Order: sequence, then C-alpha cells, then structure tokens
Amino acid sequence: MRVISGSARGLKLVALESMDTRPTADRVKENLFNIIAPYIDDTKVLDLYAGSGGLGIEALSRGAQSAVFCDSNDKSINIIKTNIEKAKFLDKANVFLGEAKLILKKLSHTGEKFDIIFLDPPYRKNIVPDILTELEVNRVMEDKVIIVAETDVEDSLPYETATLVVSRRQIYGKTKLTFYKHKG
Repeated sequence: MRVISGSARGLKLVALESMDTRPTADRVKENLFNIIAPYIDDTKVLDLYAGSGGLGIEALSRGAQSAVFCDSNDKSINIIKTNIEKAKFLDKANVFLGEAKLILKKLSHTGEKFDIIFLDPPYRKNIVPDILTELEVNRVMEDKVIIVAETDVEDSLPYETATLVVSRRQIYGKTKLTFYKHKG
C-alpha cells in the first residue's frame, strides 16, 4: 500500500495485519482520486473507519488542507499516527479513537464541517446507511460535500437520504464506490 500521487508520492504506508481490516486496493484508490481530483485542493477531509489512514493521507498528499482520521481500533490508531508521521502531515491531521457515531457528535460540538468524507467500514455489516444519517443529524458536512462510501459490491446502499443523493457508482471487482452529494 502506497501514496499514489502528490507531495508524498511513492511513500509506502504501514497496514494493519488483520482479518478485520482491508486497505483500499491501490487500483481502487487511484480511480477514486481520479474522480474527485478537481475537488481536493484546500479541502477538509474526514476519514471515518480510517484503518491505516491511506485515504486521508492520499487526500493530504494531493492538496487537502486538513484531515481528521477516526477508527475504533487502537492498533489502527497507532498505525495511522505512524503513517501520518512518515508522510510528514502531523500539522494537518487529527486522529480520534472511538466509535464513529460518538466521534461525529464530538466533531459536531466543535463545529467541524468537512468537504470530503470517506466511509470505509467493515464490509457486509450494513453500517453506511446509519452513518449517512448520523452525518446529516450532526451537521458535519459542507454544502458541496462529497461522500465516498466503499463497500462490498453486494452491499445495498440507499439511493438517497433526507439531504443526500447518489451522484455516481463505480464497481471494481468486489469493491463498490458510491458517491453522495447534497440534493439540489
């Protein structure tokens, strides 16, 4: 697993060796970032279920202003911190250990809002629909938000929620990327 482009291009990232984690494949990550490339500069990024932090670090490498990384696994948090330090993004990153819904409440209380949000929860657990609702309830999204949900190709996701709608879907083997934006 490596940083594909930008200031940290080519940097090899540490990944958690576990059956419970599944880093985004480089091919999928490259395609994802080709799609959102025009929107990355100077953005605030939220990497929920961050794992090793690969998506948030890639965004920082490509010009994002800042990134918040969240995961409920303390080993993942240590790896994220190691990768952020290796990439020299300590001044642009915040890392939180905890369950996603609780972290979203905490971020809401501080007034944080994000332009790009990566959702890469464990596959086949139907987590994304609830988290989309939590994002709406906690008002942590900027008006022009892009949410990218990475799931198993078999996972069913809503086409729309109260304020969000699917803008694009891409399938890469067994991985599905679903892009959400605000309605209207």
